[in-house]
Amino acid sequence: MFYAVVFQGGALATRNSMNEASLQAGSALRLAVSALSGHLSRYEPLPALIADHADIKALIRRPDDDRLRRGANIYLKSINTLLESSDVYVMTMDGNTIAASNFDGPASFIGQNFSYRPYFQDAAEGRQSRFYALGTTSLKRGYYFASPIRAEGRIGGVIVFKVDIDSIETSWRGGEYKIFVSDPEGIIFMTGSPEWLYSGILPLDHARIDRTQASRRYAEAELKPLPIARSRLDDHSLVTTADGREYLVLSHYMPQADWTVNVLMDTASARTQARTIVVAVVLFLCLAGLALAIFLQRRARLAERMRMQAEARNELERRVEERTADLALVNRRIELEIAERRLTEKELRKTQADLIQAGKLAGLGQMSAALSHELNQPLAAAKTYADSAAMLIDRERTEEARDNIRRISGLIDRMASISRHLRNFARKPNEKFGPVALTDVMADTLDIVSARLKAADADVEIAPFDRMMVKAGSVRLQQVLVNIISNAADAVEGLPDRRIHIAAERHGAKTILKIRDHGPGVPAAIAERIFDPFFTTKGVGKGLGLGLSISYNIVKDFGGSLSASNHPDGGAVFSVELQAATALREAAE
Repeated sequence: MFYAVVFQGGALATRNSMNEASLQAGSALRLAVSALSGHLSRYEPLPALIADHADIKALIRRPDDDRLRRGANIYLKSINTLLESSDVYVMTMDGNTIAASNFDGPASFIGQNFSYRPYFQDAAEGRQSRFYALGTTSLKRGYYFASPIRAEGRIGGVIVFKVDIDSIETSWRGGEYKIFVSDPEGIIFMTGSPEWLYSGILPLDHARIDRTQASRRYAEAELKPLPIARSRLDDHSLVTTADGREYLVLSHYMPQADWTVNVLMDTASARTQARTIVVAVVLFLCLAGLALAIFLQRRARLAERMRMQAEARNELERRVEERTADLALVNRRIELEIAERRLTEKELRKTQADLIQAGKLAGLGQMSAALSHELNQPLAAAKTYADSAAMLIDRERTEEARDNIRRISGLIDRMASISRHLRNFARKPNEKFGPVALTDVMADTLDIVSARLKAADADVEIAPFDRMMVKAGSVRLQQVLVNIISNAADAVEGLPDRRIHIAAERHGAKTILKIRDHGPGVPAAIAERIFDPFFTTKGVGKGLGLGLSISYNIVKDFGGSLSASNHPDGGAVFSVELQAATALREAAE
């Protein structure tokens, strides 16, 4: 009986010690996974951003241009230095490297062909790719991010961003845990123990070796099995190395990186702790047995009269102790709960303050940017009328100059109205609107954008509206049309066909106003983003990317919709769908 109790107690103590060790190793594993994920996520969007650079696209279109190659090399080297990455390089669709950040180094990638790499094959098919391997040229390990380079609507090449992972590996050395990363074939790719590098924790059969060599993941590195023996203790995985040391193993698979992070914790301390507990239990049992023998001996000498009193007294004391212990435990739990709630309330107040401040800054930025964007068109028109009025006065054509001055005054009124109506970003959804005539709104709109149309040499063709009326606000509807027609003028500027068609159709209770240009149309890659705030395809200084976003929200506020599509014969078509109106009254501005 005694030995059974000792054996069961030892097994229980070992399990408890292993559970505590598993919790500690789990914390280390989560930290290692977070560090790896954070390190890689910093660089993941960079290849696509670099691939969108004008110089890179120009190089893909003319890969034999030496001037473009030199410019791309210098640009990639500056990016590589700025981001502290390992290498950045550009390949054509046949896998040949035509530009690289290490173009002037002894192990330059220029002229190297990496078509056998999976990251090149995936990116060449139009997908964002990730891959980790030992460089065949630099012989340095790294993690590769690849992205297709699109030029003129097709994939013309691949850009690769290689990240150095030595810094993370260095932080794993010398700790109480052994941390390593293995690939799907069980080969150790990163480790804080250099002697384990390129060792296999799974059997290195021919199939695994063939798959590894096909992608040349580890170049010419020698692969060798890691001599370990596996075992289990309840639900814990254990391994024993060649030097006889036993480790507790915890693993976490990272699907995006396609590797497994492993943490090994030496079980010597856990087993020592378990043995100490067993010894303590044995001593406690011995002392308890001795105390019991003394107690029984004393009770045998007591008189029958004192036995009942002793039993009653002992029972009372036991109940008091149990009740006191229960009350003390409850008090401790209440104190812990109060402390946790106070900490939670403090963090909540801080988070609320941060959110309020962020909301103030975001609102201020959006309002200032919107005001600047929406006043540009009337200001440009007013400038044109002012210059024209000066010339007319010089030629003594005062009546025409007065007409220009009246137009300038009207534009100033519109600008004041626009600034007042910027509060529409925060207007209540149940605000009422009224009928407005499309003919009047279009006439005022063309006055504002006439200077832009003249600069683009664009020809506007307007189909008769037949006094169509829609439910909207006239000034804000002008804002929408000014943005769309100005974008159409930008699209046709410099093209042989510079016509812009404007027509309106009645469909039941809806009126659809369509503005079509003969420009290049809306690329499929950005069709879903053109209404996002601050998204623009114009050059630096030519647009804030707010026009279509503001227009989309204005039309939505009217109870309508704004959409963009491509015409079958070419060019973009913007459709403004609004509720039809039958009676004219002043709209709620």
